[in-house]
Amino acid sequence: MLEVKNLMVFYENAVAINNISIKCEGGKVTGIFGANSAGKSTLMYALSGILLDVKKKEEMKGGERITILGHIIFEGMEITHIKASERARKGIILCPERRRIFAESTTLENLKIGGYLATKSQAKKTLEYIFTIFPPLKNLKRREGGFLSGGEQQMLAIGRALMAQPKLLLLDEPLLGLSPMIEGMLARSVQDINLQTGITVLISEQYARPILPIIHHAYVLENGGAVLEGNSRELMENPDVKSAYFGL
Repeated sequence: MLEVKNLMVFYENAVAINNISIKCEGGKVTGIFGANSAGKSTLMYALSGILLDVKKKEEMKGGERITILGHIIFEGMEITHIKASERARKGIILCPERRRIFAESTTLENLKIGGYLATKSQAKKTLEYIFTIFPPLKNLKRREGGFLSGGEQQMLAIGRALMAQPKLLLLDEPLLGLSPMIEGMLARSVQDINLQTGITVLISEQYARPILPIIHHAYVLENGGAVLEGNSRELMENPDVKSAYFGL
């Protein structure tokens, strides 16, 4: 479904993404693991097209020069230079790091905002599904997003992304700052989304242990480059990977 070939991203003369080539197989969950500043969020912004928007804004104000090289191919089509809004219409939806919900809007309003690409029947069906996989949100429909807990906000952020009818769901560090119990619940929910809807998922995380059981394939990033890849078993059997990325 998604293939990245020799992707490079420079902020001025600093390399943020260093010649990365990865694949996300349709209907599967792919992991991107790495420490802070490994390039995970830059990769997600590049795939979603948001990085093109940032690049344009920087150029307009004479700010930091951003250079993007390489190829991003989605469903057989080159999308490297297609803007974020067009990628969203093609089904590439990003759930960003640190949730980024609308704090002054209610839970239901946040979800409806996410459904701007959906038909009425799609929105209704997806809303029902979201309340099934995230039951707490059903009782919080009228509560403003800013008054939700961190875990509830993350449920809302994922739900809002689902309302946009993704074919490829990009989850950028969805477990950041959450308790182990909520981490486990969200990991199981992501797995359910993949199994029940068939949505392809690309998920990035620093602490990979809760995510490892649900991924089909993963890549490990260091200093902007992909240094290792494999399935869950292959990564878990690597002692250096276990120590550095999985907390074992």
